[in-house]
Amino acid sequence: AYIMTMPSRHSFIIAPLVLATFVAVGCATSTATSGTTADHTVNSVDTPRSSAAILLDPADPEWRRAAPARSHLRFETTRGVFVLELVRAWGPIGADRFYNLARLGYYNDARFHRVVPGYIVQWGINGNPAVNAAWKDQQIANDSPRSHNVRGTFAFAQFGPGNSKTRNTEIYINLRDNPRSDAEPFTMLGTVIEGMDVLDSLYSGYGEKSGGGLRQGKQGPLIEGGNAYMDREYPKLDRILSVTVTAVER
Repeated sequence: AYIMTMPSRHSFIIAPLVLATFVAVGCATSTATSGTTADHTVNSVDTPRSSAAILLDPADPEWRRAAPARSHLRFETTRGVFVLELVRAWGPIGADRFYNLARLGYYNDARFHRVVPGYIVQWGINGNPAVNAAWKDQQIANDSPRSHNVRGTFAFAQFGPGNSKTRNTEIYINLRDNPRSDAEPFTMLGTVIEGMDVLDSLYSGYGEKSGGGLRQGKQGPLIEGGNAYMDREYPKLDRILSVTVTAVER
């Protein structure tokens, strides 16, 4: 046997109040977030193939995703964290390439092979020689020049005027205002928004001797030997530990 009890008068009152409270909270939350900036992570956790397989296959459709209008690229390094804001409108072709290289793990464990105090820091040679071989001929077309090299701006490294398709995987950041580079057809893709002091502190003792730039013709051993070569010949180079990419919604 059991005893059936009728709900009290108070329970009929409480239920609508609870419902009203949830509705009110939901409305308040919507109002509070309206008009603010929201970020969401867009790294490769949802990609159907392993990161290693994708890195070896530049033809994979994942590499052709369009970058958001703005995104933040958070680099964790052996010296600390710096964050770049990537602005697609400044150079859509380059922005899409950089966004996908960062989001799909191409730069993870890469060495800052070129650090010249008072000038630039540069990276973009993968630690795996097989990956470097796969990307050897994957250059992208130029965007319209946006060559205003002020401290904290970044762009793809490339060959000089008259070369229309030489940007690939290497990025440089200006450590100071470099007006001498403004005559070159570089396309700035964004700015450092956090951690400029981290970039200033990267090991710079090798200067141009640890691979240098694209035009100097000294990167072959780094490309063919990867991190094993760099760690043996230039053991003090700082490196990227990981990159986290978030889309910025304004």
